[in-house]
Amino acid sequence: MERKWLRALGLMVAFFAVAASAYGGGTAPKRLSADPGVTATSVLLGGTTPLSGEAASGSATARGAEAYFKYVNSRGGVHRRSITYKYLDDGYDPGRTVQATRQLVQQDRVFAIFNSLGTAQNLAIRPYLNEVGVPHLFVASGASTWGREYRRYPWSLGFIPTYTAEGIIYGRQIARTKPRARIAVLYQDDEYGKDLVAGLKKGLGRKARQIVSQRSYDPTSTDVSSEIARLKASRADTLMIFAFGKFAIQAFVYVNKLGWRPQIFVNAVAASTTVLTLASEGGRNKRTEGAISLAFFKDPADPAWAKDPGFRLYRAVMRKYLPGENIKNGYFIAGMASAHAMVETLRKAGRNLTRRGVLAAVTRLDDRKNPFVLPGIRVRTSARDRFPLEQAQLERWQKGRWIRFGKLVSAPRG
Repeated sequence: MERKWLRALGLMVAFFAVAASAYGGGTAPKRLSADPGVTATSVLLGGTTPLSGEAASGSATARGAEAYFKYVNSRGGVHRRSITYKYLDDGYDPGRTVQATRQLVQQDRVFAIFNSLGTAQNLAIRPYLNEVGVPHLFVASGASTWGREYRRYPWSLGFIPTYTAEGIIYGRQIARTKPRARIAVLYQDDEYGKDLVAGLKKGLGRKARQIVSQRSYDPTSTDVSSEIARLKASRADTLMIFAFGKFAIQAFVYVNKLGWRPQIFVNAVAASTTVLTLASEGGRNKRTEGAISLAFFKDPADPAWAKDPGFRLYRAVMRKYLPGENIKNGYFIAGMASAHAMVETLRKAGRNLTRRGVLAAVTRLDDRKNPFVLPGIRVRTSARDRFPLEQAQLERWQKGRWIRFGKLVSAPRG
C-alpha cells in the first residue's frame, strides 16, 4: 500500500513539474506556444527602420507603431499579452536590413517581423523570412509584389495601396484634367520608383506618350539637382516627384531655384506635412502650392480632424508616449494605422498564438474601424486578396496644409 502511495506521489510531482515548466512555474517564461517570441504574457515583434542616414525621417513610422502598442498594453494588451516591438537601425541599406533581420530572428527570436521600412530593404529579406516561416507583415512599402506574389511568398504582406495603383490614379487625373500635359518624371531607381512610373503610364493610357522626360536617381546619391535641371530642359509643364524624404524636398527646392513652374504631383510616402513644410522653406518656396498627392491616412495637420475620435486617440497616444514630438508628422499616424492592423490580427489569431495562426488571421481581415485611416476605407484581405488598403483620396497642398478633394477612389492593384 505504501509503495503504491509513493508511486502516485511521484507521478503527481512529475506532473506538476511539467505543468510548472509549461505555464510559468518559478521564473521560467510562461509559454503557450511552441513558436519563438510568445509567452502567456507577451509577444515579441521585430523590424528594421532607418534611425540614421538620409532616410531617418521615415523612422517615425516605427516609433508611432511602438507608441500605439504601448497604449494597447496599458489597456491589457491582446488576450492579456503585452506587445514588445524591437526595431533596429538599418540606415536604409538593404545589406544592413538583412543583417539586422537575421539578428532579430536568430538571436532575439522574435515572433514576427512587422512594419520594416523600404522596398529594396524588404525585398532583400523576403526570401529568408519565407524560407524559415517567419511572418513578414504590414511591410512599410507599397510595391505591388507583396500582394501579387503571395503564392511564392505566403508569409509576406503589405499594407498601403500599391505604388502602381497610386501611379494609375495620378495618370487618370492628368488625362482627365490636363489632356495636353507635357510630363516629366523624377523617380527613385528601384521597384518603388519603377512601380509608380509603370502605374502612371497605365493610368495615362494612350496619353503616356506625353511623358517627355524621365530621370532616375540612385537612393544612395547626395542630391537630385542635375536630374531636375534636365527635366526642366524638356519644357514639361507637369512634374511627377516619385522620390523619398530628402530627395522630394530637394526636388521642390531646385524647381523653385530654376524658376520652373510645373504642376507638381508628389507620391504619398513623400507627402507628409512635415516634408512639404520643409520643402516650402518657411513659405519662401511657392512651388509647393497646388501640389497634388494621395491620402489614405488622416492628416494630423488637418484641423478638420480636430473633433474626430480617431484623431483624439492619436493625439492622446502622442502626448503620453511621444511627448515633445511633432504631432503634425504624418509618419507617426501611418505607423499607428499599421500597428492597429497588427493588433487586430493578433486578436483574430486567438489566445493560442502561433505563426501559422497569425498567417491565417492576416488573410481574413475585414476592419472598418481603423481609427487612423480615412473614413470609408476598409482594411480587408482574403486568401487570394493580399492588398489590405485599396481606396484613397486625392489631396492638394494649399496655404500650408493638405486639402482633400473629390471622393474616395479605388486604388486598382495594377
